[in-house]
Amino acid sequence: MTSKNETNYRCIRLDIDRWVATLTLALPEKMNALGDDILLEMQHALDALEADPDIRALVIAGSGRAFSSGFDLSPREKPFTTVQDWREHARMGNDTFLKIWRSRLPVIAAVNGFCLGGGCELSMACDFTLAADDAQFGEPEIQFQSAPPMMIMPWVLGMKKTKAMMLTGDRIGAREACDAGLVTKVVPAADLLQEAKALALKLSMIAPDAMHMNKQALNRGYDMRGFQATIDYGAEMFALIHLLDSPEKQAFFGIAQEHGLKAAFKWRDEKFSVR
Repeated sequence: MTSKNETNYRCIRLDIDRWVATLTLALPEKMNALGDDILLEMQHALDALEADPDIRALVIAGSGRAFSSGFDLSPREKPFTTVQDWREHARMGNDTFLKIWRSRLPVIAAVNGFCLGGGCELSMACDFTLAADDAQFGEPEIQFQSAPPMMIMPWVLGMKKTKAMMLTGDRIGAREACDAGLVTKVVPAADLLQEAKALALKLSMIAPDAMHMNKQALNRGYDMRGFQATIDYGAEMFALIHLLDSPEKQAFFGIAQEHGLKAAFKWRDEKFSVR
């Protein structure tokens, strides 16, 4: 295997094997939370792969016990205070995910462990999603007054399941996610990366120009039905929701500020586990 993980990548690892590239989110200590640094590195790597004619397929994986726990909620040096701040924040993630959506390459998400929030959106932007049998999917940010900045789920799932997930913030397991259409295939956790690379190699044997045109034709059909308009409107709602004030928001972020994010997530999970 030839590795292209040079010193210019700190948050990801990029490996090449024949026609297949594997981009691994490499912040296991943060459960591969999607901050600006990792998103920018992903954009640079995706641009490089797009321009390399030897690459015909891409696998995106996560290191450690999560594919990605979602967008990084760690305190920022300059907090977001305006709608434009939140618009720019949404744009950073959406620009990254749309590079995958529009790529000439077939892209496979190899999902292990937690695949939540922005991580869930990243998996949906990929053309295929293979999930370990212990994976969990969801948009739990709904439960502390947030929203997905990339409104892609309505294009992946049916109406009722989309509303069930996006209005409750509940998580679902890999099998349920596969039944709902969020996942292409569930595989044993130990076989996840091997299965993803085998599928990528199969896809790479198809003529690259034909692969590109077929993917483009499928995506153009979604665009004609309003895909990009939905993404843009969803990002605007994401920005506006974050400017709302509510007791729920004050409680969650108050706990996070005083006791840390782990305590805030524990408070949220305990609140929503009440029956």
